[in-house]
Amino acid sequence: MLYIVIAIVILLLAFGYFLFIKNHALAKKENETNQKINRLLKEAERKAEDVRRESMLQAKEEMLKIRNDMENELKERRDTIVNQENRLLQKEEHLETREANLELKISDVEKKNEYLSKQQLELESIYQQQIESLEKVALLNQEDAKKMLLDNLEREVKYEAAKMIKETEELAQKTSLKKAREIIATAVQRCAVDNVVEITTSVVALPNDEMKGRIIGREGRNIRAFETLTGIDLIIDDTPETVVLSGFDPIRREIARKTLGKLVQDGRIHPTRIEEVYEQAKKELEATIIEIGEQTALDTDVQNLSQNIIYLLGRLNFRTSYGQNVLQHSIEVAHIASLMAQELNVNVRLARRAGLLHDIGKAIDFEKEGTHAALGAEFANRNGENEEVVHAILAHHEEIKPQTIESIIVAAADAISASRPGARRESIEAYIKRLETLENLAVSFNGVEKAFAIQSGREIRVMVKPDIINDKLSSKLARDIVKKIESELEYPGTIKVTVIRETRVQDVAK
Repeated sequence: MLYIVIAIVILLLAFGYFLFIKNHALAKKENETNQKINRLLKEAERKAEDVRRESMLQAKEEMLKIRNDMENELKERRDTIVNQENRLLQKEEHLETREANLELKISDVEKKNEYLSKQQLELESIYQQQIESLEKVALLNQEDAKKMLLDNLEREVKYEAAKMIKETEELAQKTSLKKAREIIATAVQRCAVDNVVEITTSVVALPNDEMKGRIIGREGRNIRAFETLTGIDLIIDDTPETVVLSGFDPIRREIARKTLGKLVQDGRIHPTRIEEVYEQAKKELEATIIEIGEQTALDTDVQNLSQNIIYLLGRLNFRTSYGQNVLQHSIEVAHIASLMAQELNVNVRLARRAGLLHDIGKAIDFEKEGTHAALGAEFANRNGENEEVVHAILAHHEEIKPQTIESIIVAAADAISASRPGARRESIEAYIKRLETLENLAVSFNGVEKAFAIQSGREIRVMVKPDIINDKLSSKLARDIVKKIESELEYPGTIKVTVIRETRVQDVAK
């Protein structure tokens, strides 16, 4: 136990000695650190003092430099101000001199104004005296004379205006009509298109008259089946070895003709066989229509047409208008329009394309409501044609006002193709009605006594009352009649209006 206590005491003493030694070393190290810090602080203070002195010296040098610059600038400004003051003094002296001269001129002008005022009063007095003298001599006051002068001037102006309008119209008609005739004549001469006149019946030749009985069938079942299926009337009469197909739909009539031809050639005629041959003929005609449309586009050099438009072009081959084949008419219009466009140096390809497609609506106008121009324009627009072509189609019968030269060319080419001799047929009733309408339209104007349509309605001669219509008003009446004809009538080609004013004087010798 004693040894343990002694060991603990020794350990405590050793630990205390260790702490003493450690504290002594720490105190010594702290003392050395403080001395080092003091040295560094003194050295830093010394360096800071040196930097401060150098900064003060540099600041003084900068201040001296700035001071010198300011003094130089002030000196220059003082010199400039002195120079400006001298110039201002000179200008002030000059202005004083001018002011004195201006006062003298003002005084002179005032004197002249007083003199002119007196002169003006004297002139007005003299002018009034002259007017009074003239009124006494002419027995008219000033207002009446002015009114008379204006009336005379108005009559002269109207006369000169009417004369100028007439001369201008005559000159324009001479030049424009001559040029238009040259262009149209050149286009028509260079265009060679066959005349194809269609009718509403088709004739099918038979090998013998016995075939008629087989076509009719037992109790007429074959002919009934044929007419019901095709929608075409089959006329069988006493004409030897011939039957006639009648119908207004050219497509159906062509299918029926092909069907009957195949049946006659085959010899087997009964309702079931009729249906088979009909479907076969229908497919063949569809292929033929597409082939015709493609060939037409190739012949007229019109490219990039959609298949729907090509199909309608082929259908136009079986469509007629006043007896004129519409496809041949469209081809002719395309050629004439392109030739006229060449003469006028405008877009030839556009005119040819619009001319070919201008009547495309006639392929569907019996299936839908609307004019063929509106239907054709809508169909062309729906199938990718550009706006200029669509506009030309819609404007070729002036359903809208033409906005491009190509649309006007297409309308003119359409009229040329439709109105040339032999192109179309017209019923006698419609012909007479058109002439009567033309004459009644002319007679409806005030001052018109009689009107006569001549040259198949190509010209109308208007007889006017000479006491109502003078020579100058005759030109205006002719223009008014032309405008009314253009707005109210539909006609092929052109109509010439001739106004005739005749004065007759009679006397009797006794």
